Amino acid sequence: MKRMNYQKYTAYPAVNLSARSWPDKTITKAPIWCSVDLRDGNQALPVPMSVEEKVAMFQLLVSVGFKEIEVGFPSASATEYAFVRRLIQDRLIPDDVTIQVLTQSREHLIRKTFDAINGVKHAIVHLYNSTSRLQRDVVFRKNKDEIKGIAVEGTALVRRLRDESGNEGIRFEYSPESFTGTELDYALDVCHAVMDTWGASSDNKLILNLPSTVEMSLPNIYADRIEWFCRNIKDRNAVLISVHAHNDRGTAVATAELALMAGADRIEGALFGNGERCGNMDIVIMALNLFSQGIDPELDFSDLPRVRDVYRRCTRMDIHPRHPYAGDLVYTAFSGSHQDAISKGMKARALSPDGLWAVPYLPIDPEDVGCNYEAIVRINSQSGKGGMAYVLEKDYGIQIPKWMQPDFAEAVQAVADTTGVELSPDQIHELFHLEYVKLREPVTLKKCNISWDDEAPLSCDEDSTSLSCIVQTKEREFSFEARGNGPLDAFVKGFTRESGLEFSVDEFAEHAIGHSARALAIAYIKIGCADGRVSFGAGVDSNISLASIKATVSALNRLP
Repeated sequence: MKRMNYQKYTAYPAVNLSARSWPDKTITKAPIWCSVDLRDGNQALPVPMSVEEKVAMFQLLVSVGFKEIEVGFPSASATEYAFVRRLIQDRLIPDDVTIQVLTQSREHLIRKTFDAINGVKHAIVHLYNSTSRLQRDVVFRKNKDEIKGIAVEGTALVRRLRDESGNEGIRFEYSPESFTGTELDYALDVCHAVMDTWGASSDNKLILNLPSTVEMSLPNIYADRIEWFCRNIKDRNAVLISVHAHNDRGTAVATAELALMAGADRIEGALFGNGERCGNMDIVIMALNLFSQGIDPELDFSDLPRVRDVYRRCTRMDIHPRHPYAGDLVYTAFSGSHQDAISKGMKARALSPDGLWAVPYLPIDPEDVGCNYEAIVRINSQSGKGGMAYVLEKDYGIQIPKWMQPDFAEAVQAVADTTGVELSPDQIHELFHLEYVKLREPVTLKKCNISWDDEAPLSCDEDSTSLSCIVQTKEREFSFEARGNGPLDAFVKGFTRESGLEFSVDEFAEHAIGHSARALAIAYIKIGCADGRVSFGAGVDSNISLASIKATVSALNRLP
């Protein structure tokens, strides 16, 4: 076997943190959320959003309940600038929503950013510069003091422009970009300098965003870094600790959740994880993770199909069918054991006195996010008997008894194996009728009359029911009359006597399909022959007695 060149990489350093507390913490409330869909998500698109698409996305985010929305990098392009002006001039920002604008720590970009937000009621100016060792050495070729000086100069200018504007609704956020690649003590040193320059206090809180710009470690190590930072910052009450996790290792949600346990106050992310490279932390997943634990996420994803539709239309990006909570297949079960468990769970929940959700394989009720149960059970060659029975009962009122389900499952799987595709509920329904109900050969029931003794029409005496039938087989047509304790008993006795085929009824079930006076009856039967053969059948008729006789004929036609 060829080995990959793993020796060109080195392990991310652990944090020297004693008595870490975050593993014992639990999340009990939602964080402050900030959507970065319109900035980080937008700049990562092959075709960036137009102003109109940005407006549609902004309105979606507002309707979901975001109170802080990063709307762009207004100094970066004319489109970004025009969009911010459109939001302000057309008064599209609700009074309880704060927009956030990003800028590098460069004077002309900061001034352009303030031009863009002129007249806004509430805004966060988000300043950043990269502090990581790699970028200091390779990209900027500056030492630690020079990099810290960039952060301090930018912060001073933002403060001065904020004061000159007289707008007390402007707040400040600073990000030591590539925090995950920055030495902890140096990141703290830069942030302390920014706090001093801004004049951070409990009444004038600074947002310190500590981004996993590149996800480089296990989530627990990132949590250690956040706890270390919260322990060592000189005035914890003067700052809100924010995290912005990317998904390079595929664990951004876990990273954000553990960071919240470690002391973070605020989470930045994007719908469905959109963003540069492998994307940002997925706010839909994290919010619904909280929801599944009985915690109010303070975001409304009760109409997830609408959120998906707007997202797809504005970003031209798709959503993976297995995407947690939001994918087209996440409330679907193909596996037979899963289908059976879901079916039983649905029935049990209807009788649950506490109303709590407890259905196997479904962590939340699909209805809570605007989805439904229509596609929970789908049938292919991997499906089991419980799934097929669930589809027929839910969609068509056909309640196949357990002792018959394995027989029908074989028929379904034979078709699925041959076609190699998923079978729709309509196809399952039609196959049931073809397999059991519509059989006319080799035995055909041409005529059947049933009568009861006038003295005791409802009695169960051995000979209380009379039956006369005409039956056609491949060999001949014959008629018979018989008596029994019911129509089915009489038919079995008469057919056995006339045909010479010895068989007995081993299982029988029946029920109505529907609830009206015109509802049909369906009967299911299992017969066993003296020579050891077994067969199953079903019959449908407006008369339950005739349905049971038709089911017997069906079983006779299916004898191997």
